[in-house]
Amino acid sequence: MLDILQKRFALSPKGAKAFLKGTFFTALLNITLMLPAVFVFLFLDDYLRKWIDPSQKISTGMGYYIILGIFFMSVTWVIARLQYRSTYTTIYEESANRRIQLAEKLRKLPLAFFGEKDLSDLTATIMSDNTDLEHTFSHAVPQLFASIISVFLIAVCLFFYHWQLSLALFWVVPVAGVVVLLSKTSQRKGHKLIYDKKRNVSECIQEGLETIQEIKAYNHENEYLNELNQKLDNYEKSLIREELMVGVMVNGAQGLLKLGLASVIIVGARSLSTGNVDLFTYFIFLIIASRIYDPINEVFNNLAALFYLDIRINRMNELGVLPIQTGKTEFKPEHFDIVFDQVNFGYENGKQVMKDVSFKARQGEITALVGPSGGGKSTSAKLAARFWNVDSGKILLGNQNISEIEPETLLQNYAMVFQDVVLFNTTIMDNIRIGRRNATDDEVMHVAKLAQCDEFIRKMPNGYHTVIGENGQTLSGGERQRISIARALLKDAPIVLLDEATASLDVENETKIQAGISELIKNKTVLIIAHRMRTVANADKIVVLENGKVIESGKPDALKLQNGIFAKMVERQMVAV
Repeated sequence: MLDILQKRFALSPKGAKAFLKGTFFTALLNITLMLPAVFVFLFLDDYLRKWIDPSQKISTGMGYYIILGIFFMSVTWVIARLQYRSTYTTIYEESANRRIQLAEKLRKLPLAFFGEKDLSDLTATIMSDNTDLEHTFSHAVPQLFASIISVFLIAVCLFFYHWQLSLALFWVVPVAGVVVLLSKTSQRKGHKLIYDKKRNVSECIQEGLETIQEIKAYNHENEYLNELNQKLDNYEKSLIREELMVGVMVNGAQGLLKLGLASVIIVGARSLSTGNVDLFTYFIFLIIASRIYDPINEVFNNLAALFYLDIRINRMNELGVLPIQTGKTEFKPEHFDIVFDQVNFGYENGKQVMKDVSFKARQGEITALVGPSGGGKSTSAKLAARFWNVDSGKILLGNQNISEIEPETLLQNYAMVFQDVVLFNTTIMDNIRIGRRNATDDEVMHVAKLAQCDEFIRKMPNGYHTVIGENGQTLSGGERQRISIARALLKDAPIVLLDEATASLDVENETKIQAGISELIKNKTVLIIAHRMRTVANADKIVVLENGKVIESGKPDALKLQNGIFAKMVERQMVAV
């Protein structure tokens, strides 16, 4: 049962147990809400029968019914309190845990997944989908099952009491249920269409925010706004159409339920006239008929909410079954040589990027990856850090296959500086300290000086405690790059990956930073990617990649004499200079 609930509603084991508990207390609450009818039944059975037949004696006094009423109210209050705690409170906790579990899942997924997914789509899954699940599970789903259970139990009791009036009362329920269920397929299709159009709107808004500079620079404001308005109009029309369809079906089913009351009146009046039922029983069924359809109406409303929820649940389950990167959590390599052994890799099926790539980057040496754009240089660096898993072949670190090592354990040995620097909306001190969270302020300032950051940091309003905005928007490209280098210096890992680390710097600052990089790479395994030949001039080994293949490999001086791709690259840059 718990496994079925976990899969059907994307719940954790604890959440599935809480769901069952919430359903039980909600069903119990629905039954206790019939206690007023029981109270009326007992009171009228005592006093009304005396009025009908004066010869009968009243068995209990008014004090008894006052105490009984207080007792019924107390029971209802206690159960309502238990129902609230077991439904709303636990669901909110489950929602928080679900978000944490999703974040943990995303943390362990290979970067290939993020390359295939839109950021707004993932944000919608973590935030709005979870909010919808939270709301529906706290206000609809437990109530749905509880209403079905409580109505079934009440119906069974009433059929034993008087089956003719019970049949008149409940015949409309399966008919109305069929109307709602027949709309299930169309509702799901409509919800899917609405969800897709809503996501298109979100993606368009996010794209506009991320590319606002380009939109303004090329005078595309009107085109962008027209596109956004069109998507909003399509979303609005689909939403109105779907809400209308759901409203017609659900309200139509609820309208059919009203025929049940009419049936009870007609059948009860006929039975009363023929003497098959007494006035008291007829009156009690009329009272029940006025209340019994409320939980059934709630069932129909909640069924519609559950159909709406299916898309969200499916998306949660899709994320839940995605394969994560796993491996050993203990890693003690003999050395830090990196070996590519016949590596093949493609970001998409049928589009191979790396083709039988083999080379070795030794510890204590600088291995430079050069070649034309799109040759596979950056991909090689990211594969070396297991940002992706290779399709075939293997990458060894200290004679151990990195595909067998847990990514977070593996990355403790890497310091990286990429061309696309990511900074956080916090202080410069905190941005550098990401390299090593327990570093002291003095250690942060030391690496900042090595990376030539100290001079421009001191000029800022609050120095190292200046908040630099989202992704360091208050800094220049070169300043952001230098902070990234300082971060890598602070980590002081045995393997260093530099992907166009000085691409955003002018010649003067690049020369200054080379001193800091020299400190960073001492006695370490270094993979450096650069298009400027002066950046790789001091490399111990050059690996030339073109179209995903190793074309040349060797020491710089030897490759220059071969008059191959590397020699021509050096010659072209010398001519340009």
